[in-house]
Amino acid sequence: MDYKKVIALLSLGIIILIAMVIFIGPGKIISALQTANIYYVICAIIVQFIILALWNERWSIICDSLDIPHNKLSLFAMTIVGLAVNDLTPSGRSGGEPVRAYLLTKNSSVGFKKTFATVMGDKLFDTFPFMVLAIFAIIYLMTYLHLGTTLFTILLVALILFIMLLVLIIYVCVNEEFGLKAIDWVFRQIRRITSKNVDKYEKTAHSSLIGFQSSLRYLMDDHMLLFKATIISFVVWFLELLRVYIVFLAFGQTVSLGMIASVFLVSSLIGIIPALPGGLGSIDGVMILLYSMAGVSASVSTAATLVERMISLWMVIIIGMILLPFYGREALDKVGDD
Repeated sequence: MDYKKVIALLSLGIIILIAMVIFIGPGKIISALQTANIYYVICAIIVQFIILALWNERWSIICDSLDIPHNKLSLFAMTIVGLAVNDLTPSGRSGGEPVRAYLLTKNSSVGFKKTFATVMGDKLFDTFPFMVLAIFAIIYLMTYLHLGTTLFTILLVALILFIMLLVLIIYVCVNEEFGLKAIDWVFRQIRRITSKNVDKYEKTAHSSLIGFQSSLRYLMDDHMLLFKATIISFVVWFLELLRVYIVFLAFGQTVSLGMIASVFLVSSLIGIIPALPGGLGSIDGVMILLYSMAGVSASVSTAATLVERMISLWMVIIIGMILLPFYGREALDKVGDD
């Protein structure tokens, strides 16, 4: 991992966030924060830990399906470390996946291809709930916020492109012939820009893809696993929305779940773009803007967003970084190798 780059981008994100706070008014935001009901905030934190536990349970049943030995407590730590790395790396929030697979390989002595299949399977199980949420959110935004045609078109195009990319990734994962052709195409482009011999890496990519796909197809054939993992995914998405709802209750505000779902859609799409770690600054700005459009004052929107991000982003990063030394620095360096 390029630590200097991460620190620089984190600093930039914090500067953007500070600029927004100054623009809205620090005094107003501090006053709003002082009105927060601590019991609701604690409740939101508990919901976040339940979400983490459910993510861990989903990964655990996937590991069981592939007969990968694991300890749930250790797996929970790996889950948090992976999420923290995801939030720290400006890589489309995907840097934590190889780290989780690497840690599971190190912990279970099972090959990386197989452990990586569990991580990707875990990620794919979020696909369907997200698509349902995204479609609902776009309809909600257009109906209740009376968005202009341009903004609605941008959202719709972004969603379509995201779904197309997701379908392409899934197809590469499950179709061996297409996946191999995709690898060949990538290496043809690499050969155009470098004179180095990359044949060895291409062969490794071919063998890794075949091993990974066989494990992933096995997962997809386990119907009980599909049922359990999908149910968990829907419950997790609901709890994500509930956590935000509770945070707004802490400030005496009632924001509809439809609006919260809409903000989640836009925030998730922005979070996928490889820019600032954790979407720091950009995601916060969009959340503040949309909640303000929904009728919540700018100061309360900002205060609620800061508390929500402290729970869902910073708390996870801090816990993940505390746990990371127990696995060795090579786990974090794995981000730069994959």
